[in-house]
Amino acid sequence: MTSTDSSLATTDSARRSLADAGAVLGPLDGRYRSSVSELTEHLSEAALNRNRVVVEVEWFIHLCELQVLPGLDQLSADQKHELRRLYTEFDAASIAELAEFEATTVHDVKAVEYFISAHLKDMGLQRLSSLVHFACTSEDINNLAYALGIRDAIHQVWIPRAQETIDTIAELAQGCQHTPMLSRTHGQPATPTTLGKELAVFVHRLQRQLDRISRQQYLGKINGATGTYAAHHVAVPHANWPVIAQSFVESLGLSFNPLTTQIESHDYQAELYDDLSRFNQILHGFCQDVWSYISIGYFTQVPVAGATGSSTMPHKVNPIRFENAEANCELSNAILHTLGQTLIESRWQRDLTDSTSQRNIGVGLGHSVLALSNVTRGLGQLTVAEQVLAADLDNNWEVLGEAIQTVMRAEAIAGTEGMEQPYERLKELTRGQRVTPERMREFVRSLGLSSQAEEQLLKLTPATYTGVAAQLAAETLEGRR
Repeated sequence: MTSTDSSLATTDSARRSLADAGAVLGPLDGRYRSSVSELTEHLSEAALNRNRVVVEVEWFIHLCELQVLPGLDQLSADQKHELRRLYTEFDAASIAELAEFEATTVHDVKAVEYFISAHLKDMGLQRLSSLVHFACTSEDINNLAYALGIRDAIHQVWIPRAQETIDTIAELAQGCQHTPMLSRTHGQPATPTTLGKELAVFVHRLQRQLDRISRQQYLGKINGATGTYAAHHVAVPHANWPVIAQSFVESLGLSFNPLTTQIESHDYQAELYDDLSRFNQILHGFCQDVWSYISIGYFTQVPVAGATGSSTMPHKVNPIRFENAEANCELSNAILHTLGQTLIESRWQRDLTDSTSQRNIGVGLGHSVLALSNVTRGLGQLTVAEQVLAADLDNNWEVLGEAIQTVMRAEAIAGTEGMEQPYERLKELTRGQRVTPERMREFVRSLGLSSQAEEQLLKLTPATYTGVAAQLAAETLEGRR
């Protein structure tokens, strides 16, 4: 064996040992699992199978309750309870049992059907085994199972995490709504604001997107192989199957899609992922702003005991939480955009591009949840460096040029003489150069303003030139309560 062959053999052996040791391919199931593990309850393969059992069991019960087929009786409370235990007590043993069925069927939904049928005998319901999966195509089960998982993942995991992040930003904004700050438009010194108002802008934007996401509909259908209720109708022609289907879908807490091909069209998923992506992108912008504020010293990061900022520069406290969040927003959006584009297309009545795509929904949401977690943690390690903000304002008196030329315009309209070309005169004084407080006040005194206007401008400083920024922040933050 050559040295290269030996090296390859060692590598192959290492691969086998790492797999045996439980190594995982993706970071969401490895390094970041503790931050996103709640999603596995709703969007893992096991959760999908449990939700398939939910749909199959509830369809079985629904048909019995309505006595749709001749020979059907309503189930007793005990029988319904026993049936529902198949999903309320879905556990590792259930997963293993399903895996055994799938090893034979090589079909995940058929395995669920056999799993339920196998338990009917113990319940004394063996004669009704043919009612399991009655008139259903796999997509009838899958679209509803996915809708349940997505809905619960959004409402039970993502929305609470997003709201926590928004609340944390709002808390920080509340504490500095009166803290004056030099704005930077195009990266250049501009009309001052308050730090709290700028943070409140993100609170307002993120909350608006969150409210949209909270109102999202989750659609479902159960209408057969090509959406025509053909098998339903030929088996029981007297039944009003569209009405039965609608009542069933709505009983699951979903919205009914009345017209489809074999698949539920997934339009609602594309809508949801667009809104999630927009939220992520706004959060991405927030992270970039906070990162930039940290870089110019507006925020100080509280060092974590024992943590290392740089492997070679011991002084550094890197803004890693916001950098991590940026990257995970980008990863989340890449997956969500792909899902939104892929899922709304299906050749003719059915293709399976959605099957493998939808298995990545949890990955897309997982990266978003991870970003939210990092932002929330990062904000908890920030303090506002008010002295730095104040010094920055005091070094940029030229930003008062806007105020002075605007007052001159108002004075001209009121009839005060000598107010010609206010913009041009302030441009000559301020553009591309620093202006001291003394020089600015000297200029104001030379203008011939009314005594009231002159007094107002002489009192003005960059730190007090914030308009109603604090009021705007307060109104936004108080409006959330």
